[in-house]
Amino acid sequence: MSQTFSLKPQIALGVVPTHLGFIDALVPDSNGSFPRENDGRIAIVAEMDRICALAPVRPSCVQISLFPGTSAEDIAEMMTGLKALDLDVHLIMMVGGANPMNPADEDTVVAQLVPSLKAAIEHGAVSVASTSIEEWMNGPADMDLDTAIAQNVKLHVRAVKEAGLLDSSITAWHIEFLRPVEFKTFTNIERAWAFIKAINKELGRDYFKLLIDSAHMGDSGLSIAENERLIAELAAAGHMGIFHASAKTTRGCLSTDDGWIGATLSAAARTGKLETVFVEAFRHDDPALQALRDAVPGHGVDTCDGRTYTQVIIDGLVDTARRLNNLKARGFLD
Repeated sequence: MSQTFSLKPQIALGVVPTHLGFIDALVPDSNGSFPRENDGRIAIVAEMDRICALAPVRPSCVQISLFPGTSAEDIAEMMTGLKALDLDVHLIMMVGGANPMNPADEDTVVAQLVPSLKAAIEHGAVSVASTSIEEWMNGPADMDLDTAIAQNVKLHVRAVKEAGLLDSSITAWHIEFLRPVEFKTFTNIERAWAFIKAINKELGRDYFKLLIDSAHMGDSGLSIAENERLIAELAAAGHMGIFHASAKTTRGCLSTDDGWIGATLSAAARTGKLETVFVEAFRHDDPALQALRDAVPGHGVDTCDGRTYTQVIIDGLVDTARRLNNLKARGFLD
């Protein structure tokens, strides 16, 4: 299908292809190789090719989860393939098996982050992102916030310096907070923003941004009004980063968002600082997310309504592009 309409505001719109499934597409095998389709193409590249060809509105960027241990050859092939689709590439630095808030795990986490950061620099990623302020599904329940921030600042400054990030063309490092259960300490804008303020003060520049995900905001325990206020304050401070359009709780079709995407996307647009929006959904039966399904009622519901996940994402792109176009029509976006 050729594109039937275009994105009108000066916003980068793209996809986080987590809907492919972590094991089936994103996590490398024991040799560091990405999963591939039957024709030999890296699954991520093949899927973005389909989306670019089929979507009525074409994405301009993609944000890929990069796991430690992925081979340099496969990273290069993936980056080349995505850029050949005329997509700007953003990378999410994945870490695991260590707690960033524990000084004893600092070396382990830095050792996972630095090679991925260097790969991002080498291959011209636009930005990097991570949830590397807390261990997924395994954070300590009673962690003191100030202690957690201090250790995270120490760890992430090390990673920035050892990777040479500030001397690179990468525009920012976007930190993402997660919903309660996934995280136990950095679970809303206010708590995660405290880390952003602290590390930018240590670096002497506003290099770190806070990635705001409508799903995580919706599940954070703060109201829509509280999140709208915090988004405005975050942007005014120069700390608002990438926006993820994603449905709370189900993490499936954007139609299950209960109004959170519209409210928070509009709030971000009204700040005048919104630059990049990614559509994100997860497979309801992804084996890698079984622990989350077990812990969170409502997560993992099949919201496809007979569609493929490719079509779910395309529908999400169309919905989000229409929202952005109408925000421009109402004078909230350039």
